Amino acid sequence: MAGRIEDYALIGDMQTAALVCRDGTVDWLCLPRFDSHAVFAGLLGTEEHGFWRLGPAHAAGAEPPRAARRSYRGDSLILESEWDTPRGTVRVTDFMPPREGAPQLIRIVEGVSGRVPMRSALRMRFSYGRIVPWVHKHEGRTVAVAGPDSVWFDTTAETYGKGLTTYADFTVAPGDRIAFTLSWQPSHKEPPALPEPEQSLEATEEFWREWVGHCTYHGPYREAVVRSLITLKALTYAPTGGIVAAPTTSLPEEIGGVRNWDYRYTWLRDAAITLSSLLRTGYREEARAWREWLLRAVAGDPENLQIMYGIAGERELGEAELDWLPGYENSAPVRIGNGAASQLQLDVYGEVTEALHLAHMTGLARNDYASVLQLKLIRYLERHWDEPDEGIWEVRGPRRHFVHSKVMAWVAVDRTIKLIESGDADGPLERWKELRDEIHRDVCEKGYDKERNTFTQSYGSKELDASLLLIPQVGFLPPDDKRVIGTVEAIQRELSTPDGFILRYPTDGEKAGVDGLPGDEGAFLACSFWMADDLAMIGRVEEARRLFEKLLSLRNDVGLLAEEWDPRLKRQVGNFPQAFSHVPLIDTALRLTASGAYGG
Repeated sequence: MAGRIEDYALIGDMQTAALVCRDGTVDWLCLPRFDSHAVFAGLLGTEEHGFWRLGPAHAAGAEPPRAARRSYRGDSLILESEWDTPRGTVRVTDFMPPREGAPQLIRIVEGVSGRVPMRSALRMRFSYGRIVPWVHKHEGRTVAVAGPDSVWFDTTAETYGKGLTTYADFTVAPGDRIAFTLSWQPSHKEPPALPEPEQSLEATEEFWREWVGHCTYHGPYREAVVRSLITLKALTYAPTGGIVAAPTTSLPEEIGGVRNWDYRYTWLRDAAITLSSLLRTGYREEARAWREWLLRAVAGDPENLQIMYGIAGERELGEAELDWLPGYENSAPVRIGNGAASQLQLDVYGEVTEALHLAHMTGLARNDYASVLQLKLIRYLERHWDEPDEGIWEVRGPRRHFVHSKVMAWVAVDRTIKLIESGDADGPLERWKELRDEIHRDVCEKGYDKERNTFTQSYGSKELDASLLLIPQVGFLPPDDKRVIGTVEAIQRELSTPDGFILRYPTDGEKAGVDGLPGDEGAFLACSFWMADDLAMIGRVEEARRLFEKLLSLRNDVGLLAEEWDPRLKRQVGNFPQAFSHVPLIDTALRLTASGAYGG
């Protein structure tokens, strides 16, 4: 069985990523891209679906020992895990060097004290665990081939095959360093170059040191902010600038449930808010690359704007189920692709326009087509803002007039008016000012419950929705407006878990609720950070700080967050690590730092 979600650490090369468990097992790795087929899919099944374990030898049938300590090396994505055994202490360093040639996963075993027997067990299974590759030797190297893919395994340790698994048994003493490298290559090409693990380690450390050096945040939450920034960088597909929502698919929002989705794509919403956090912390190059990705993905066709695209801008993301995988802790089905790509979510226009506006305001070099695109998006919204949609949470029930969608349509128009007023674009200024006023009036009349003094999830509904917390953050209403305060307090009352975290919206257990799905889900971490933001904005600063630091305590031992927190099981759930959790962490840290609301 795979480890708990919080037992995993992320390593990656800005083109794909691997998850490494506390027991030294790599249970998830897609090659050569985030959205490629997995070579190790044990995370969503069993060891039969692929894994690579590297750690102290243990008795057959016994649980592999878990590392006593692990951490990232400084501000990097280089993972160091240490085991204390009866025979001594050993360290394993795991990393993926920023890619220049073939993608590589490198693992270096180092003896610290004593003499520790070690074992590497490598079971490659291509196509998400379905295909057993042909494993053979080629000029002294081990290679696994299946169809278009080949994976090369290089080490100075002696290897042998048994039970369709490649093993290496060896012992390390103090000062010993033994490296293992996996490299991917199209199977029809020449073998990849022989790896140089030590040089790659040095170059990887230097890459992260230089990148983190650009961070402009130096407040009291720097450790958490920098780790979140590194995670967001790791989720950026370097060749195109696209940003994946998470490097995994089908990690469940409810253990044993059906709310299992593929997040290895670029949601315009997630990418836009990620861009905003990067810009506010000094990272303009990532913002520029994402803007170029956006312009290529949308092309000249904003009429058919998708809510998500592939990491290179692909539009076809057809959803399928992998019935040979039992799912994480038997949470089936396992899905690849994402059928929500075809949904109408009007809020996306607001998030994209806000990101372009922020890029403009922070001095990113002007791109004339970005301004043209922004005007095209508003012309589309002008005709369609008053239609029902599926909303921010991608409900699979009927379309509704979601309040958050209307608010973000207002944001799109408002930011475009500001662009025109700055003299950097031309448009029908007076007409769009009237449109802005019309949307604002519509939301306040139809999306607000006067009796309860709260905005509601959609027009005519009584339900609440945590996305309403964004109303003051985007400037739709000032924080001291009684309707804002009433909404914050209503969400605290009706959508809080017993430990104070925030649900997205009510779910109805076995019945299909507003989202068209049975089952429940955990507290949505982004919404809980939004609550901390709002509490600070309405003057409840100390309460905001306490909630924020409580949220920080949910991070795993290496500072990572999944999408949700299960308050009943007290564990992380959902895809991992999740950009949509780490972005608001950064934003809330910046807000609390600016307000002076932090502990000693």
